[in-house]
Parts: sequence; structure tokens; C-alpha cells
Amino acid sequence: MGRERPPLLVIAHGSRDPRHARTVREVTALVAAARPGLRVETAFLDFCAPSVPQAVERLAADGVREAVALPLLLTRAFHAKSDIPAVLRGAAAVLPRLRLHMADVLGPSPLLTAALERRLREAGLRPGERASTGVVLASAGSTDPEAAAVIAAVARAWQRTGWYAVRPAFASAALPRTGDAVRALRAEGAARVAVAPYVIAPGFLPDRIVRGAEEAGADVLAPVLGAAPELCGLLLRRYDEALAQSARPAIA
Repeated sequence: MGRERPPLLVIAHGSRDPRHARTVREVTALVAAARPGLRVETAFLDFCAPSVPQAVERLAADGVREAVALPLLLTRAFHAKSDIPAVLRGAAAVLPRLRLHMADVLGPSPLLTAALERRLREAGLRPGERASTGVVLASAGSTDPEAAAVIAAVARAWQRTGWYAVRPAFASAALPRTGDAVRALRAEGAARVAVAPYVIAPGFLPDRIVRGAEEAGADVLAPVLGAAPELCGLLLRRYDEALAQSARPAIA
């Protein structure tokens, strides 16, 4: 590495919903503001511009020789295991002078749990209501069993911090759905039920979480994680970890 810190390329999934790209850019802007002098670029796998190849080409054209690519993903599902590595290998193949290091996905992390709690407080949940509140940890869902298992493990660990109960739910690919999880917690005796979307940006599946929560009568519905300070701090932590792991092979 040269004297300058390698740029950070944040790779999001992308969506036809303009709120998605807007939220992703809010996240990356906060990351850049937190680390003055660090170049932070945004790219998308689909639907939005710039694409990953376009962003990588821009870095190379500016003379960048090393960068960290960070998946803006909460679990290691298909996109983290296959799509993003494949597109980065393709971009690196035509730009051999640019070395790309892939950072880990964001979750699981205590910082994400802290961000979820921030959003629940902002939605009106009071600290004294913790022991009597059941929480639905609502994720987008994935056909990857590892990803579903991670969500379930996060829910179990979070429950041990004093909630009445924490149950995972999924907007697609797996069960239960958000509304069913809300009704199940109510039936178990939770005095109130809160839904915490375990998603970063708005879009089709997050909207499905919202509809499920509203239809089932959840007492509290938190917003998406968005540009939570904890999330932005986690991006910088993953960036630093990728640089520190000098034995990690570059994508080439």
C-alpha cells in the first residue's frame, strides 16, 4: 500500500425503489464524514448506477492501485458468497494493476444489535418496557440456510439481554412471516410486540415487513437501520479488519 489509505468501495444490492439508493448513499456519506481523507465509493449489483465494474474502472482510471470492497450485507448469503466475488473477479481480470481486497459482511455484530435498539427507541419503545416486550427480528430472508441460522442466532443472543422474547421472521424464502411472528408473541403473553427490521434500506421486501407488522397490529414498528451511527462505525471496522489481514489474498 502507498501512503494514502486504499479507497473503500461499498457494494449494495440495488433496487428499483429510489429510497434504496438514497439510503445507501446516506450511509456511505456518513462513513466518509467519520473518516476524513478516506475515499468512499458506492456501487450496486443491480438496478442502480454505478455498477460494480463501472466503479472499479473509475478507481483504476484515477490511478488507484489497491482498494477494499465491502458488501453492504448483514449475512453471508448468496450475494456475499457468489455474486459479489464473481463480479469483482471479472472486474479485476481486466484491470490487473488494481488489487481488490474483499471485506467481510457486516453481521453478526453487537453494533448491529445496538443500531436495532436505537431504532426501537426512536420508534417510541421505552427502556422500562423491555422485560414485557416481545421483539420480532424481521429480515429480508434468504434461501441460504446459513443466513437463516445467523438470524435465528442473533435473535437468541438478543433475547438474553432482557427482552420478554425475540423471534426471527422473514419477508421471503423462509418462515415465519412478520405478521405470524407478531401474532405468536401476542399469544405467548407479550404485553406489547415490537418489530425491528433487520434491513439496511427501504425497498420491496422491507415494505412487506411493514405491511406484516401493521396488519398483525404490532405496537411498535422501528424504521430500517439506515445511516445509524453504529452501522457506519461497523463499516469502518470491517474496512480496517480487511486491511489488517495482510494474509488475505487479493481478488485477481
